[in-house]
Amino acid sequence: MPSDTSYWIVSVPVQEEKSAEQMQKDLAQRLVRDGALDASDIAPMPLPALKTGTLETLISLSEDLPRTDAFFESVVTRIVDALRSLFNDDVQAMNEHMVVEDEGVDDYLLHWHWNASKYRADRSLPDLIEAFTREMQTVDNIMKQKINNYNLAKGQLQQLERKKHGNLSMCSLADIVHKDDLVDASSDFLVTLLVVVPKTQKATWLDKYERLTPMVVPRSSSELAQDDEYALFNVTVFKKVEQEFVQKARENKFQVRDFTYDEEQLERERRELDEAGASEKELWTELVRLARVNFGEAFQALIHYRAVRTFIESVLRFGLPPNYAVSLLRPNARRSKQLLKSLVSEYAYLDEYLGKERTAKDSAPTQETPGEYANLLEQEVYPFVLTEQPMILV
Repeated sequence: MPSDTSYWIVSVPVQEEKSAEQMQKDLAQRLVRDGALDASDIAPMPLPALKTGTLETLISLSEDLPRTDAFFESVVTRIVDALRSLFNDDVQAMNEHMVVEDEGVDDYLLHWHWNASKYRADRSLPDLIEAFTREMQTVDNIMKQKINNYNLAKGQLQQLERKKHGNLSMCSLADIVHKDDLVDASSDFLVTLLVVVPKTQKATWLDKYERLTPMVVPRSSSELAQDDEYALFNVTVFKKVEQEFVQKARENKFQVRDFTYDEEQLERERRELDEAGASEKELWTELVRLARVNFGEAFQALIHYRAVRTFIESVLRFGLPPNYAVSLLRPNARRSKQLLKSLVSEYAYLDEYLGKERTAKDSAPTQETPGEYANLLEQEVYPFVLTEQPMILV
């Protein structure tokens, strides 16, 4: 059963007494009559006169289709994920930037036409797929580089913001601790340490700090700041016991912060934060613009590739002449089973293309089929060619 979160691309050979347009019109009338689809959810997907090449070439291409398909799909998905991250899951903002040729995805697909100015239909099928692949690889490499650059800038900004606005165990103390809170840095014997204490342990600290080691200046500790989790105290000790005091404080779950008083430190930190913020904003704007452009390019290459894949599978299924009526359907989740049933009924006459193969397979002796071909035989086969184009879900 094909997914109801994908568009269905359905291809059948054009009957001798009808045109592709008439067959697509008949299909639309049948699906609407059966209540399987609304008229606005079906559209023709006219293919240009593509070159078929040799049977050997078609079979070779068909073997590579699943791998190529997965890569193309991953490129588009990464761009969508990038937009989701940039806009914090804002669906409206994402939809505004997921456009193809200035149209939303649905409108683009339901009015799709082959872009002859970009993809020459007179090229061989291998050349066309190679062109799609090169375009996808270029888009992927550019997006990966730009996303990496943005993530580095964003990470640096977040680190500086944590340093500025985090709790007392990690934030900068430059705008909290003043010169008067410390003993003179030129003292040969004394040093002031800054200790972060859990708020629930404030009384314990005040009771124990003088006895953690010898040579602690009595009553030298006072509370300088507090937040939701911690309190910050200073304490003055003799330099000769500094390392021992740090170790004893750690054993009692008190954290001694490294700190050197610098009158210019606060200004430097403010400047670094401003510069990091400006850099992150600039790279965010650049990545949004690039994601919008590359989404359009990648999605356009993807759907043209899917059109070529549909053509290849149609030739391998129905043979020559390569004259097919191709329709794009947007299934409704509640009516997708009815849609499939109506399609199978509408094209039941095409079973003759597969009749001999099915009869032969059913009557053949049971034997193991190795590798990927076993999986192919297990797949459900319809009387028409069906290619799926996953919907962009945001």
